[in-house]
Amino acid sequence: MSNRLTGNEAVAYAMKQVNPDVMGAFPITPSTEIPEYFASYVANGEVNTEYVTVESEHSSMSVCLAAQAAGARSVCATSSCGLALMYELLYVAASCRLPVTLACVNRALSGPININNDHSDSMGARDTGWIQIYAENNQEAYDNFLMAMPIGETPSVRLPVMTCMDGFITSHAVENIDLLETDVVRKFIGEYNPENYLLKKENPLAVGPYDVSPYYMEHKVQEAEAMKAAKARILEVAAEFANISGRRYGLFEEYRMEDAQLALVLIGSSAGTAKAAVDKLREDGIKAGLVKIRVFRPFPGEELALALANTRAVAVMDKSEGFSANGGPLFAETRSALYDLKERPYLIDIVYGLGGRDIKVEDFEKVFGRLADIAVTGETGPVYTHMGQRSKEEIA
Repeated sequence: MSNRLTGNEAVAYAMKQVNPDVMGAFPITPSTEIPEYFASYVANGEVNTEYVTVESEHSSMSVCLAAQAAGARSVCATSSCGLALMYELLYVAASCRLPVTLACVNRALSGPININNDHSDSMGARDTGWIQIYAENNQEAYDNFLMAMPIGETPSVRLPVMTCMDGFITSHAVENIDLLETDVVRKFIGEYNPENYLLKKENPLAVGPYDVSPYYMEHKVQEAEAMKAAKARILEVAAEFANISGRRYGLFEEYRMEDAQLALVLIGSSAGTAKAAVDKLREDGIKAGLVKIRVFRPFPGEELALALANTRAVAVMDKSEGFSANGGPLFAETRSALYDLKERPYLIDIVYGLGGRDIKVEDFEKVFGRLADIAVTGETGPVYTHMGQRSKEEIA
């Protein structure tokens, strides 16, 4: 069935269809509407969820961890500094192998305080052990949330999943999306039946005890292997989802990459604007294309290297500043992925869109213009640059 929903409404509706056991709820812009809409479902008796209101995002995640450890399916939603306040517990969720599902509505981190979109919040949590899946639009936000639990709860994975969408641009914009029937969703999701949990009296256990040196590394290796296993499971779930929805997903989307010589690599809603630029350049005979990363953790390094192997010049577009003096996080992963290619394309990094700074079709055209020059001359110029900021002279 088709409906017009914001991204936040779409995710809240997906939660309603899942009917989770527990929600740890605390509001923060721009994800506030997700627990707000879900609260109305609870109040109206449309779900059986234990809706726990708490005093902070740290406590919201604490509720989810305790519930999941007890054998209950738990969800929450947050953004920006809320995710940062959960930071300690993000590691706990992953290391205790508790497949919590979190809807992250991406917003810039303070400071200075800013409520608009970039990816600094989830990118700051990229190494916490959570699977990360990003949406370009409202349809993908809805679909990704539905696929999260069959991925994270799989015995070979058992990792928490963060489904991310761009704050305001996606979360508050209204789009036509296709919704699945609730009975179809619940059959697809299935019941949460963990092998071991706190309330299983036949097998008493402790969750999160002190891990001494002779055991800690073995547990971390198991966690790393689970992240590796998640890649295959993500593709399996995507294939199962395609059977019930007709919508197909991979680890990333290749747009007009079949013969592309110049390419972008990027994440999120900016892909729609970039696709318009690619189409315009194709009309002019320029072999442009793009790769939109959907799954950032586990990072699809080998697959991305194959997708970019025949290009001449590539611009990685980072909507997050890594403060490494060497480029953003997406650039670091992409550059590493391409290292083993015998012949590599020229690669540059452009940090853009911080704090909600807009990017237009013509901006992407300028990036492709720079790539065209690089492909001809072999001179990249500064590898790591920023785009969209004003100069001191312009501000004055």
